[in-house]
Amino acid sequence: MKQLSNTRIAELLGETAALYEMESEPFKPRAYERAALAIEAREEPLYETFAIGGPGALKEIPGIGAGIAAHIAELLARGTFAEYERLKKKTPVAVGELVAVEGIGPKTVKTLWEKLKIKNLDELEAAARAGTLRALPGFGEKSEEKILKGIAFRREVGGRMILGAVLPVAHALEHKIGAFPEVKKAVAAGSVRRMKETVGDIDILAVSEKPEETMKKIAKLPEIERINVRIVQPESWGAVLNHFTGSRAHNIALRERALKKGWKLNEHGLFSTEEELYAKLGLKYIEPELREMTGELEASQNNKLPDLIGYNDLKGDLQAHSDWTDGTRSIEEMARAARALGLEYIAMTDHTQGLAMTGGMNEKEFAEQVKEIDALNKKLKTESVKLRILKSAEVNIKKDGSLDLADDALAKMDFAGASVHSHFELSVKEQTKRLIKAIEHPLVDIIFHPSARMLNKRPPIAADWSEVIAAAKENGTVLEIDAAPERLDLHDELIRQCVQAGVLLSIGSDAHSPDGFKALRLGIGQARRGWAEKKDIVNTLPVEKMLVRLKRNRGR
Repeated sequence: MKQLSNTRIAELLGETAALYEMESEPFKPRAYERAALAIEAREEPLYETFAIGGPGALKEIPGIGAGIAAHIAELLARGTFAEYERLKKKTPVAVGELVAVEGIGPKTVKTLWEKLKIKNLDELEAAARAGTLRALPGFGEKSEEKILKGIAFRREVGGRMILGAVLPVAHALEHKIGAFPEVKKAVAAGSVRRMKETVGDIDILAVSEKPEETMKKIAKLPEIERINVRIVQPESWGAVLNHFTGSRAHNIALRERALKKGWKLNEHGLFSTEEELYAKLGLKYIEPELREMTGELEASQNNKLPDLIGYNDLKGDLQAHSDWTDGTRSIEEMARAARALGLEYIAMTDHTQGLAMTGGMNEKEFAEQVKEIDALNKKLKTESVKLRILKSAEVNIKKDGSLDLADDALAKMDFAGASVHSHFELSVKEQTKRLIKAIEHPLVDIIFHPSARMLNKRPPIAADWSEVIAAAKENGTVLEIDAAPERLDLHDELIRQCVQAGVLLSIGSDAHSPDGFKALRLGIGQARRGWAEKKDIVNTLPVEKMLVRLKRNRGR
């Protein structure tokens, strides 16, 4: 059996989804996308799941049916599978790298192949620069400019991976290496420990009584390709952990501080804990998420570090999706999964009619969903299940800032969120006006993923964020930290601006399956990077107190 990483399996299934979409298959693309997302979110390597339970264990994973389970079994046996090979032979293009460019979808890739025989990113860039794309139906000079901007953005992010894809691998490695009998502890350092939104590679530090034996075992791990491992002496653990956690700028500042005291600070220092190291330098301990040289040393010295929100502080999740639109599970299944994770409430925020690709709902359909949620809440209460399902929606913000769902439907919900899903190219002035109009709407309580960015694929929309944040403060509208691995939106710098302005924030998993709730940890990490405390996040409150803090309930 081939020990392929979850990331690689998810990549192949994602490519298969795109190839099926080129074939105009109506349902298969979404099925493969869901399976890819579910696999990417798992900490346990899929090959281990399969080794223990076979195809049956694969089918227990949300989003994986019998057909895809069979493909995965073949993939683990051969490194590929027949259906992928068939589709790839028909359209032999680097579909994964092409659709990663903003504005390029599978249908566009098919057109580029059929008309111009473009197979990869380099060929696409050459065609755009030569002006040959504009001759194609639906293309023009502006299309070429947009594609070149998208390619430039892809080049800029380079080979960095999103944290959400790396974190499960890093945690699995910590557990595996930490389980070796001779290893006393193992920790992922670097960008992973700082919960930075993108990661270059994984740095693992371990204390081992038998370093050579440990390194031989590590060399056999299938995840070793992008991993740096260092065996550390116990007495130097604090110095080494601090050094390899970074950031580089933070480390340089610490060394300069040490030099002023006449000391030399490096990874070979004799500190068994990081707390000892900071204390030696006259500083309070600084959490890893803050180590970016954005004022943390001064705050530490002056005893003004924030009391960061903890990873277990959330009471509920304020953005999740069901199979009423583009989710993979029923409302009840999502609710029970949320409760199993210890949450006290969950908001169902299915899409509205303006987002047709997700099967967005109209007013009549939301009225039916409201009835189902009311019935489910009664059922859960009867069963003494301590979880409340909140009625909500992810309303689409139109180009002019208006909403695609009527006010009478919004009024029947516990709260409503609104978000941008299109017209990303608007000017700063237009985009700012658009967001503020939605913020000012009396029935919009939260703006979901405010900047609409997609990590490594689409930059944030251009807006005057100081004006947007000021409008949120004035209107009492919450701004969300969308925890979905591909988003992590808001950016940490904007979170900090919200905290400083007194704007209330929420954290939503944007889960489309039960495994999606695991993303909440990413959102909390992002909040911590933005210096947010528990009091800054509305869904750290119990459900009734949380609802009172939302805009529509302020006057009650």
